Parts: sequence; C-alpha cells; structure tokens
Amino acid sequence: MSTTTELLKQASELFPDEVVTSAHVRHFDLPFGAGRFALITLDNGFDHTKPTTFGPGSLANLNAAIDQVEKEAADGGIVGVGITGKPFIFAVGADLKGVEILKEHEHALAIGKGGHEVFKRLSQLAVPTFAYYNGAAMGGGVEVGLHCSYRTVSKAIPAFSLPEVFLGLVPGWGGCTLLPNLIGADKAVSVIIENSLNQNKQLKGKQVFELGIADAIFEGADFLEQSLIWTAQVLEGDVEVERPVIDRGEGWDQAVAKGRFIADSKVHGAAPAAYRALDIIAAAKNGDLQQGYDAEDRALADLIMGGELRAGIYAFNLVQKRGKRPAGAPDKNLARPVTKVGVVGAGLMASQLALLFLRRLEVPVVLTDIDQERVDKGVGYVHAEIDKLLAKGRINQDKANRLKALVTGVLDKAEGFSDADFVIEAVFEEIGVKQQVFAEVEAVAPAHAILATNTSSLSVSEMASKLKHPERVVGFHFFNPVAILPLLEIVRGEKTDDASLATAFAVAKKLKKTAVLTKDAPAFVVNRILTRFMGEIQNVIDEGTPVEVAEKAIEPLGLPMSPLVLLELVGPAIGLHVSETLHGAFPERFKVSPNLKAVVEAGKRGFYVYDSGKPELDPEVAALLKQGDVVLTEEQVRARVLDAVAQEIGLMLDEGVVAEAQDIDLCLITGAGWPFHLGGITPYLDREGVSERVNGKKFLAPGVASVPA
Repeated sequence: MSTTTELLKQASELFPDEVVTSAHVRHFDLPFGAGRFALITLDNGFDHTKPTTFGPGSLANLNAAIDQVEKEAADGGIVGVGITGKPFIFAVGADLKGVEILKEHEHALAIGKGGHEVFKRLSQLAVPTFAYYNGAAMGGGVEVGLHCSYRTVSKAIPAFSLPEVFLGLVPGWGGCTLLPNLIGADKAVSVIIENSLNQNKQLKGKQVFELGIADAIFEGADFLEQSLIWTAQVLEGDVEVERPVIDRGEGWDQAVAKGRFIADSKVHGAAPAAYRALDIIAAAKNGDLQQGYDAEDRALADLIMGGELRAGIYAFNLVQKRGKRPAGAPDKNLARPVTKVGVVGAGLMASQLALLFLRRLEVPVVLTDIDQERVDKGVGYVHAEIDKLLAKGRINQDKANRLKALVTGVLDKAEGFSDADFVIEAVFEEIGVKQQVFAEVEAVAPAHAILATNTSSLSVSEMASKLKHPERVVGFHFFNPVAILPLLEIVRGEKTDDASLATAFAVAKKLKKTAVLTKDAPAFVVNRILTRFMGEIQNVIDEGTPVEVAEKAIEPLGLPMSPLVLLELVGPAIGLHVSETLHGAFPERFKVSPNLKAVVEAGKRGFYVYDSGKPELDPEVAALLKQGDVVLTEEQVRARVLDAVAQEIGLMLDEGVVAEAQDIDLCLITGAGWPFHLGGITPYLDREGVSERVNGKKFLAPGVASVPA
C-alpha cells in the first residue's frame, strides 16, 4: 500500500459524512491527429448547482484515476491528461465540514499531506497535463490546476479564488508555493492575501487569464471543445505558451512586504493565517517546491487546530446557511405579493432604499417628501445611479429605460400610496415624526399594505401604537451603505402579525439581504452592541485615557476600522442619538459622553483629520475634550470593553432579542463587517475566557467554533 493511500485511508476515517467526489476517466482522440487523450472529470453526483469538494474519499478517487492514467502515460497509450469539473463547477476546495471536526494535530497534518501527495502526481506524469477551469474554482479546486502543465479558463466563470486566508487557513495544497512561481510574488500576494482580506473578493475568468494563471481563455458555451482543440495545438507544437520571467530579487521581497502591510492594515496581527501564508510565499522565492509543500502542511495543521479557523468556518456557515434560513421566520406561504413600493422621504437614505427596491423587485417605486425640490432630488439620485450601471455595462439601455420609468416622485401621499403594497419610511429619527408619518400613510394606503420603518433604535411598537391596524407595522432596518452591507434587521413589534412579518421576510429575500428576526428592543442588535462597545471607549477617554491608547487597545481584535473611525462613518450625531436612546432605556450601562456631545454641537464630522494621509486627532476636537485623570493601559481598556460587550450580549440573549448567540454573530458579520476570524464576536469572547469571566458560561456549545472536546 502506497504512502498516499495510507494517508487517505487514515484521514477518511475522520470524515464519516463526506460527500464523495468521483473522478471519471474517459478517452478520445484529439483533433489534428494529436493522439489519444485522457480526461478526468470531477463530479459529486448531485445537481449542477451543488459544489464539488475534496475530502479524503474524494482525493482517493482522484488518486485512483491518476493511477490509471499514469500507467497509460508510461506505456505511451496517451499523449496527455486533462482534468475538468461538472457543468458550471470545477471544484471549490477542501470539505470544510470534515475539517472542523478534527481533534488532533496529526490528523490535520494528514489532510495536508494527503492533498499534496495526490495533486503533485499530476505534475509528475510522463505526459503534459491540462486543467480546464470550466466553472467555479476555489481553494483546492484552484490548486489542483496549478499542479498541471497548462490551464484554460472559461470567460463565464463566476468565481475563482484562494479564500483560505479569509477563513483562517493558508492555501495549503500548493497555492502559496506554486502561484508565486507561476505569476510572480506581487500578483500572487494580491490573490492570496489582498483579495481574501477584501471580503473574499472573487476573480472572473478574464481576470484569471490576465493574471497569467490560465494560459488560454474561451467562451463558456463550447469551452471544453475549444480547450481540447487548443490542447491539440499545444501538443503538436502549433501553439507555444510563453510564461513571464519571475523576479526573484527585490521585486519578490517588495511583494511580501506589501502583503504584510495589507495584513497589518486589515487584521493588525490579530489573525495568524495571512502571516503564515506570507512566510511561505517569502520562502518560495528559491523555487524549492517540496520545501514549500512541507511548510504548507505544517501551517495547515497548526491553523486547523487553531481558534481562528474554527471561528472562520462557523462564520462561513452562518452566512451561507443560517443567513438563508432565518431563525423564527413565519411560514413563507403567508407572505403577500408586493407589486408597488412607497418610500416616505427622498433624502440620501430614502433614495438608496428606492434604488434597491427598484433594482431587485423591478416594480413601481414612488417617493414622497415635504417639497418638490426634495422629491426631484431623490428621483434624480436614482436616475443617476441607473445611468452609472448603464455606463459600466451592468444593464443595457432597455433595462435602464424601464427602471427609470418605474420610479416616480409625488408630494401627495394619497396619490402615491393608494395602491402600494409595501411602504417604508426613512424620515427624521424622532418618534413623534414617525408616528405622524404612519398615521398619514395608514389613511391612504390599502388595508393589506405593510408599513415598514427603517428606524435604527426607536420602538416599533410605540411607533405603531396610535394606528388603527398596528399589526401591519414592521421594523425593516438597513445598514449604510445600503447597496453593500447585507444585513437587514427585521423587527417584530408587539402587535405585528405573521402575514406582515412573512411578507417582510419575502421582500428581504428578493432584495438579496441577510434577514435576522429581532425583538422590538432598544437599538435592536448591531447598534446596541456597537453603542456599548464604542460607549466604553468614549467612557475611558472621558475619564482620562489618551485617545490613541483607547483606539490602539482594540487592534488585537482585527476589526475593519477603529471605533472612532467607525463613529465618523456612522456620523457622530447619529451615534449620539442612539446612545441617548439607549441611555434612556438602560441608564446604568449606557452613558451619554459629554465629549461626544461637544463634538456634535461643534458640528464636527469626526475626531480625526487626514491632512497627512493618515488619521490624526483633529486639534479642534482635542481642544473640546475634557478628560479626567484616570489613565488606563491598552490591556485594561481592552478588558473593560470586552467585558462590557460580553455583558450586553448575555443580557440580550436573556431578553430574547434574538433566538441564539449565532444571530448576534451573523448580525455583526453582515451588518458591521466584523471579521470571520472572530466568528462575529461570541467565539472570540469564549476563546479568550471573557464569556465565563463575565457571565459564568460560554455563549456557544463545545465544538461550535472550537475544537471538539
């Protein structure tokens, strides 16, 4: 029995629920008399929308297929070997369901070695090998092709990436070693580090070709046929593939330095994956492939047993599974159709909402406001955004014309909303104003129409309390920028009925948003946690800790931006308003910072100026600050902030604001951009011992976002 077979047999015992990918070999004669050819097709036997993955059983099947073609190649029976996937999907990498249940370092090491031993056999065959990226390729799916002599890619490919760093791993089946040796360290760092840390940015087929990862690109309709014709031309010598000369000097070192700068700016040293990947890329400069593979094995095993990967997989599953099947959502069959949408308000937020409803639902959308100038400005914003989509080629002229025709603006709510099925308000965040708006809408909208509020912190129940039919009012809280952040907090008021709630969830799905059901509690989920989080930062600054110390204290979490930069993005006035709302509800835990109030009253847009190209404390803000004499260290600040967040999450779960801790994490990932390596926040609090210190117990069960006991 070979070493590879032994490794895979050992590993397969650890993956009892693997969806095994088959590797079928078929033979045919290439065009132009180029000779007999063997093609390996990866297929997990499910429908063509299901991803093909690599677990031990799948690797064993590929290994067996290579056994077959290896003998044929050695005997001169074939002139080449190709590998491709089922329609639309090449392969999307390792079976993460299996990885997350591993308990021992040696088992994790076996997974790394097993993948390497199978994949590198493709580069050791006696004939040239070809990878045909016909569909989505990620992680190990990309890497298996890197071991081949040549690669082609479909123009229609929707997603191509090495996302491991995003999840807390490294491209560990050849990616860190082979990619820089193929396209150069600078481009490899962009794919492996920069794209991963940029919310797992995906490449399209054209980009894969332009980067030099693929040697040829063909249309999707006849991709395999064209790839085989090209293969015959390569084998016959009619096509010669030229590869760039790789800079193995200063350029390589500069690329790695660039990668470290990117990692520092994104995760601030808080997650090890990017740095482990960069170490391997740096060492790959000498071209010693086996040395690189060994380093990848070690890194994979270490990271698989680490908390960041478990949190990353947990976060991935939240977004891909729980986010698509919201906890507590009512029967979808209760949802009513929405054929027209009304938007109360025509400011920036309202205009963004109008554009989103228009693009996703493609139904008439009408905006109202207090004067014609505001209405015209709102409609003009939507038209301008449609023109941008047209200019970028994302829609054609016919669709642009249709969308523009569907959006209108009126002053009279009766004229605009008499036949609307869904009306959302985005007006000034004051309960009396919103109550008045809803009273006006209820008087003219159909009896079945949903009345939705985009409030960020006010009580949905109180907003509906003066209506004749409060059962049709629902919270529909978006996050800014609306087009980018996926989260939609759907808030059930005290009297919201199931049909209204089901309609809200159905609309959220059509809007392609991640909907999370929340109780009608002050500031709901994200704003409540962020206000407690940033409020504690403001408290320690008010007490006397320097701003730079308070900000730097949070860097080990690897958040996308510092608390005060986030406050600037949200807007100090909005931050102050939410803190005042929460102070009114929970005065013992939420204070209103006098310094923040002074900043808002002075009309400042934030704490920083950027004249030097980096954030520096605004001298005018510094002059406003009145601080005490209590100065904390970074460690003390961090402990205090994390304790406050853990306490608040514990209270929210006790109050039933959401169903489970998983919903808290899903909200922070999709609504605030908190990183996957934290798993949102609760896995990190559990891992660091904060949950037990504050609440006496962990938020998550053993084995959830952690190594199984």
